[in-house]
Amino acid sequence: MTTPRTEHLVLPGVLTAEQAAATVRGILDVQREDGAIPWFRGHHLDPWDHTEAAMALDAAGEHEAADRAYTWLARHQNADGSWYAAYADGAFDDVTDRARETNFVAYIAVGVWHHYLSTGDDTFLDRMWPAVVAAVEFVLGLQQPGGQIGWRREDDGTATADALLTGSSSIHHALRCALAIAEQREEPQPDWELAAGALRHAIRRHPERFLDKGRYSMDWYYPVLGGAVTGAEAKSRIEEAWDRFVVPGLGVRCVIPNPWVTGGESAELALALWVMGESDRALEILQSIQHLRDADSGLYWTGYVFDDETIWPQELTTWTAGSLLLAVAALGGHDATCAVFGGEFLPMGLDPDCCE
Repeated sequence: MTTPRTEHLVLPGVLTAEQAAATVRGILDVQREDGAIPWFRGHHLDPWDHTEAAMALDAAGEHEAADRAYTWLARHQNADGSWYAAYADGAFDDVTDRARETNFVAYIAVGVWHHYLSTGDDTFLDRMWPAVVAAVEFVLGLQQPGGQIGWRREDDGTATADALLTGSSSIHHALRCALAIAEQREEPQPDWELAAGALRHAIRRHPERFLDKGRYSMDWYYPVLGGAVTGAEAKSRIEEAWDRFVVPGLGVRCVIPNPWVTGGESAELALALWVMGESDRALEILQSIQHLRDADSGLYWTGYVFDDETIWPQELTTWTAGSLLLAVAALGGHDATCAVFGGEFLPMGLDPDCCE
């Protein structure tokens, strides 16, 4: 095992170099030999969280391990370009949820672009391009006339037209990364540009096209994190619901009114704040969730019920650690992470409502 690069993962009150290295090792300890990264050993793998953990490994310089994670996706992609929603302990032949969720499928583009920017490996980009194309085409097959993306296709092939704001916002980010990959390869994809623009317009101007999940903090910050809502609109959106979701000193609620803060949502909000240029508040959020850190493994508990002062559930998840490392990497100036989440090199898509 290599020694993780941690100079940009050191953040006062969040991570020392030793703690950052321990967190990276915690993810590596969960990763299977075939590259799969389940939530934790004995639990399931889903493609989105698998990719998030792989991105954290790249941010720490563990490029070979990240490459194995993306190779796992390429090897086990379904014929229609998708992946299943859940695999038991990351075993590709033990599927526990055979639905195919569009935001899970799309996220490979974010991870592949991040790996390329981290390594400059053109051979990797060439190898992964067919998987990215197939994934994007699967996802856009569920785009609705209003621009939003249906959130899943069932095992029997039935498409779900209902769209989730969080999922569609993540897909918006993924489409922009896919377009960046296409541009790097000099293979223009005008249909993807139109799709990304229509999706962005729906997110910014037509909330009625999405299922009402306003109780969930992810629906609050994800349009900002996914790059669909920017500038003054982003600031207004975050300010409007800050007191509803942020519990000072503890982190971010997952869902209102439950007295439960979660590490993943907190780290993602911090990353969204960084995207907005609010690094000080981002740092405060990351500092507030250090009560979730497990000193032995370097990983983070999923959440904390503050009414009962209880860690719940009793699980240390790779994706929670991954999201925290990515937020720290952005604040620490890691070039690839900053570019992927800050929007550098990412086309906006052809949104007629946007002149930014």
